[in-house]
Amino acid sequence: IINAVRSVNTEAIVMVDNCYGEFVEKREPTEVGADLIIGSLIKNPGGAIARTGGYIAGRKDLVELCSYRLTTVGTGKEVGCSLDENRGMYLGFFLAPQVVESAVKTSVFACAFFSLLGYETFPAYNSERTDIIAAIKLGTPDALCAFCKGIQNGSPVDSMATPEPWDMPGYDSKVIMAAGAFTMGASIELSADAPLREPYAVWLQGGITYPSGKTGILLAAQSMLENGELKL
Repeated sequence: IINAVRSVNTEAIVMVDNCYGEFVEKREPTEVGADLIIGSLIKNPGGAIARTGGYIAGRKDLVELCSYRLTTVGTGKEVGCSLDENRGMYLGFFLAPQVVESAVKTSVFACAFFSLLGYETFPAYNSERTDIIAAIKLGTPDALCAFCKGIQNGSPVDSMATPEPWDMPGYDSKVIMAAGAFTMGASIELSADAPLREPYAVWLQGGITYPSGKTGILLAAQSMLENGELKL
């Protein structure tokens, strides 16, 4: 895509939203022609340790321009608050490759397991991975809700809670989310979400450790079985 854009406009600036993709492949977008990459520290690069923050990386001159936009021209990234989170950011970044490995393994296991149960997954369990996200087409709203209930039950935080669909701003259908996370919104931790509309596919991501991620997937299947939405 980058080469196609540059063949038309050599001056084009290419920025890639790299959320969910960091450390999954051997190379990052800036190594194949992107000028800038951006992402969230409560996803892959924060290693489930950082509680807030984001990053911009790439061409020095463009990063500098972005920093002027964030603060003021001349001061740029030389000023700004870190919310006493520097230790968490650096420790999380150090641990991130191993945490992402666990998330990818959890995703592959989920796709393989639900494929054996007869469900269609995207990507397939044996497809090349470019991010930590997987989608599983569950077919019915009840199956979707049962799956999310199991994911929540397998979470280390708020495992007693039961996710319910609700009218979320910006969506034209009800949405259900399961995320018993130490950091709210940290989708490097095992989580699932879906709009309640056909084909009733759930988006799954995260897993700080493979054993805990695998447990969450098995509990999701068990919840579907107990609710009569899974036939073995």
